[in-house]
Amino acid sequence: MTSDERIHILIVEDEGILAMELSDSLEADGYFVVGIANNGRKALDLFQRQRVDLVLCDITIKGDWDGIETVRRLTAERSIPVIYLTALTDRETLERAKETYPAAYVNKPYQLASLRTAIELAIHNFTRQTTPTMEPPIPLERGARDRETILQIDDHLFVKQNYQFVKINVSELLYLEADNVYTTLVTANRKYVIRLTLSGILERMNLPSLVRIHRSYAVNIHKVESFNDAELTIGVQALPLSRSYKEDFLQRFNHY
Repeated sequence: MTSDERIHILIVEDEGILAMELSDSLEADGYFVVGIANNGRKALDLFQRQRVDLVLCDITIKGDWDGIETVRRLTAERSIPVIYLTALTDRETLERAKETYPAAYVNKPYQLASLRTAIELAIHNFTRQTTPTMEPPIPLERGARDRETILQIDDHLFVKQNYQFVKINVSELLYLEADNVYTTLVTANRKYVIRLTLSGILERMNLPSLVRIHRSYAVNIHKVESFNDAELTIGVQALPLSRSYKEDFLQRFNHY
């Protein structure tokens, strides 16, 4: 998995050993740590220069900005989900933290399992708030216990693989292949398998560039290189073109 496909996390923590342990744990879970800042000004510099999808911030840090003031400066640049990591539990600190609308507030010493859950919920809720589609992203099957989830924000999908959401640019999708209740999302470099039917994905996601060509396949119309009455090709892959979907497939060309 490339760094571009992973969730990018900025750690703001002035305890060096703790910060490195946290970074190692996150990297082992498949996240990408863009940097560790031990003060607010360094955090702002990293935030301005790097892509950041989520911030983990201790409240008590070195420098003239504490963690809460640091988060205020970061979110003034652009909206971002934030998780506070802190040993402080007094009411005054909590009230100040709430003013920055954090995604979560995790007490130290934290448990890795709890932090994983907090990160997952932070990404999920932030994506729901910013997705422009009429229907907000939801778990794959209502009430299901399956761990996989697919979410959408603008022209990107977040597909849950193991403990983290993997970011996929919709333009990088080649095709989708269904196998009963599972669907494989295929890019040039990787395949992502999620527990959701092909129909479920197409109905719930706002993906106008994807067109269904068969009960088991949908393709990114921009990636089609050739086609005839029975099949089409994407790269070296030949896919069946069903009669029942052929008319819709041809009509899509009028929109691009």
